[in-house]
Amino acid sequence: MHSQRTTRSRVAVAGLAAVAAIALLAGCTAGDTDEDVVDQGTTSEENAAAGETVVIGFSGPAADHGWLGAINSGAQAAAESFDDVELKVAEGTNDASAQIAAVETFINEGVDAIVLLPTDGAALTEVAIKAMQAGIPVINVDREFSSPFAARATILGDNYGMGVSAGTYICEQLGDNSDAIVAEIAGIDSLPLTQDRSRGFEDALEDCGLDVDARVAADFTVAGGETAASQLLAANPHIDAIWNHDDDQGVGVLAAISSAGRDEFFMMGGAGSRNAMEAIQADDSVLKATVIYPSTQAADGIALARLIAQQKTMGDLITPSVPNRIVLDAPVVTKDNVADFIDLAFAS
Repeated sequence: MHSQRTTRSRVAVAGLAAVAAIALLAGCTAGDTDEDVVDQGTTSEENAAAGETVVIGFSGPAADHGWLGAINSGAQAAAESFDDVELKVAEGTNDASAQIAAVETFINEGVDAIVLLPTDGAALTEVAIKAMQAGIPVINVDREFSSPFAARATILGDNYGMGVSAGTYICEQLGDNSDAIVAEIAGIDSLPLTQDRSRGFEDALEDCGLDVDARVAADFTVAGGETAASQLLAANPHIDAIWNHDDDQGVGVLAAISSAGRDEFFMMGGAGSRNAMEAIQADDSVLKATVIYPSTQAADGIALARLIAQQKTMGDLITPSVPNRIVLDAPVVTKDNVADFIDLAFAS
């Protein structure tokens, strides 16, 4: 409770500071120009209007996972929604060398912008810098490059925030039960995104006096989820709550739970698949919630690439530009709000 009050206080202070800063800026410019400080850049209406056609190159990993499939289809759907965007799509690949070659092809073709979800951020950094040096803005999606010079804009999901959201929900459900047994089924442990999710989860639980009492790692696949969950259940005769990082591997996790005949706990998922949301909606499963990791990141990347290539701005912001870093929210989906999210969910 104390940490929540502290957080609210900080938010309030930050909000007042922002208001003061805008007021100060308006005051400083009032004597120099008649132009209103909030009347800068392009409006939402101007951004929506068709402009000069831009050619955007898109490259992502192979769609061997429901979330990645949604990433790729979302990028194409976003491009099709704009009359002034021509999208060139490279074949999805998990081979960094092949993806580098695809980006080099985009550079040679002189596209107006590149949206890139790298199979490996560090491995694709050099070719992304090459594109930027050629005057082609790169929008980095999901997996970050290792240099700030490799992208004009970066759009990310909030992996740490996923863990915080998951831990906070579990704390709320368990209330004052400080003896509760909390388990975690992670994704691939070697990935920074998994490490960030676990760190956020642990931090949130610690804030309410709980710990991760049992933990296994899977690999984002159905088979891996089933194997990891079977091991977890066999080693722990009683569990009160489980967070599974990924709804695709969650298909296997739920299969293992069903096979074991266990139902003494509740579970929450991660990423936000349609399968998971339908189970939450039906309310006939141990799965009671999931936390979103947006599969709309590449679609947002296409929208940003269009604005940047057409030299437009974010219509609802005061600053006449496009931010260089956007981190999307990680909301919790329950039966109470699932209708707000299910239309954007992906199929596992």
